[in-house]
Amino acid sequence: MTSKLSRRTLLASAAGIAAAGSQRSFAASATSAGSARFDTDRFIEAVRAANRETDRQKAVHEVLARTVSEPQAILAGLGERSEVGIHSLYRSPDLTILNVIWAPMMVLFPHNHLMWATIGIYTGREDNILWDRNGTLLQASGASAVTERQCFDLPDTAIHSVVNPIPRLTGAIHIYGGDFFAAPRSQWDAETLHEHPIDLQAAQRSFREANARFKCSQ
Repeated sequence: MTSKLSRRTLLASAAGIAAAGSQRSFAASATSAGSARFDTDRFIEAVRAANRETDRQKAVHEVLARTVSEPQAILAGLGERSEVGIHSLYRSPDLTILNVIWAPMMVLFPHNHLMWATIGIYTGREDNILWDRNGTLLQASGASAVTERQCFDLPDTAIHSVVNPIPRLTGAIHIYGGDFFAAPRSQWDAETLHEHPIDLQAAQRSFREANARFKCSQ
């Protein structure tokens, strides 16, 4: 049974960005023109170092919050993404870093991670719907809208689904406290809310189909 996340907890998870706004990002470096640019290698090293702290998620949250406080630096470093999908930046047994690009109006079915997750938005918006188990089904228990420059934390017990509710691409950095691709997780049917073993191919297919729809709309 997952623990219900209170409104105070949901708001607090995003509030860390406010205190970090005046600090320079671990991920930003100066270009020859003097402007900030996302440095993927430096960012990964900063996250790996944070992941060795006693409170791993809190330390990682602080790194990510400082990073997404400079969205233009991330866009300059990663480029303006036009391909919807899950783009892996780093993967190890105890840490995964993804650059996730959501298509306009895209919806991803409920799923769990069985590991903590911290999400930072650098462009657009990501709505997370939180779910609790109700017998063999699910019931919605909360939600959080995460916008540009904000971070959002999920505990290892969380079940959530994701929506990009705006008519343009959303770019987010997702950090997980484990191997995101190897954990034997669950997903829930979007219509019936019945539980099934995770099907990563189905998730990848959802992104491919969303990308195709996005391309056709251009």
